[in-house]
Amino acid sequence: MILQLIIFAASIFILSWLSSSLVKTLVQIAKYLRWREFIIAFFVMAFAASLPNLFVDLNAALRGMPEIAFGDIIGGNLIDLTLVAAIAVFFTRKTLPADSKMVQTSSLFTILIAIFPLLLVFDGLLSRVDGLILIFAFFAYGYWIFSKDERFKKFYKKGKDPGIIMRGKFGFVINILKMILLLALLLAASFGVVNSAQFFSDRLGISLSLVGILIVALGNCFPETYFSIISARKGEGWMVLGDLMGSVIICATLVLGIIALVSPFEIKDFSPFFIARIFTLVAALFFFVIIKTGQKITKKEGLILLFTYIAFLMAEIFKPYFF
Repeated sequence: MILQLIIFAASIFILSWLSSSLVKTLVQIAKYLRWREFIIAFFVMAFAASLPNLFVDLNAALRGMPEIAFGDIIGGNLIDLTLVAAIAVFFTRKTLPADSKMVQTSSLFTILIAIFPLLLVFDGLLSRVDGLILIFAFFAYGYWIFSKDERFKKFYKKGKDPGIIMRGKFGFVINILKMILLLALLLAASFGVVNSAQFFSDRLGISLSLVGILIVALGNCFPETYFSIISARKGEGWMVLGDLMGSVIICATLVLGIIALVSPFEIKDFSPFFIARIFTLVAALFFFVIIKTGQKITKKEGLILLFTYIAFLMAEIFKPYFF
């Protein structure tokens, strides 16, 4: 038991560390392209932070454990919209601003996407057609963002490092090899997470679905949690919201869509997801209302989000006594 806990913790740490290594290079490239902070966090940080989800969930689905994959996606979205958002706002000096038109529109799309997988899998099957629909939703949002320069472009003052500049073919090849190595290590670490998840399910007598929702999802949220805290302390509220919304959208569309294309799966027993689905809807509604009404997230509203996640945990813990 202790050995499996060490393997799980080490695998999660490696996933987080590797993701942060990828982030550094990707952020430099994004700044070189003169993208806004929100877009950098949305498409770069969130994408890198979603790589552990992709490797872990795809690994689980291919090995006949789709409950872990779906549980990770649903649980991760719930954690991002409640716990991570709350932690981030607690580290800000005042609030997390959300008053731009692009962020307001993105928040609506985020909430719709957080709920979308629940509707597609309502029949118990996530098919390749469902996967294509999810991937199309991601690219539709991307097209909307990049269709107008003012939505993603930003002018950076001269003198500031605009980002990484590839120095000849040698530098480009080195970066490609580095990327391949990091991805290979991510894949190896994902095996440790899946094996540990299966062990916890067998040893503790709980379903793979709950392991995915409560354990794997929390572990895979470490990268965006770490990034959100750092960004919040530096006063980069746009980066925090971009990372959170991006993580939700990328995992619920691109990651889940790829998994459905590669390995369509069926979930025969939805009872373990009952509470998670309800709280995902509640969290999505709270998050959207908070951003829409005050166009910011205050510390008091952060407490509401935090208590929403705590209520979810309590409901999962005490569910056997009521159902």
